Amino acid sequence: MSDFVKVADIEEIPPFGRKSLVFEGRAVLVFRIDDDYYAVEDVCTHDGEPLTDGALQGTLLECPRHGGRFDVRTGRAVRMPAISPVRVYEVCVAGNDVLMRDPA
Repeated sequence: MSDFVKVADIEEIPPFGRKSLVFEGRAVLVFRIDDDYYAVEDVCTHDGEPLTDGALQGTLLECPRHGGRFDVRTGRAVRMPAISPVRVYEVCVAGNDVLMRDPA
């Protein structure tokens, strides 16, 4: 776990909430869905717009501009016009700390 970096306290992300942050120079969204945490780069692969204010339905994040959808668990694009996946990050919890790393 030495390559994981603390990005939040668990209290900062309520159930079904999100937190915007910058990680290794990239805008990232961290989501808490039930007791699971997921993180994706905050950019639509269709047009480069932020996903920050996109609706989250289950594990699907919708781009607020053109409606493309991404699965926050895998980054996979699941609805047009998005066809390329968003970058995902590994997230884990240790005590009260939300930790993240770039798996690439």
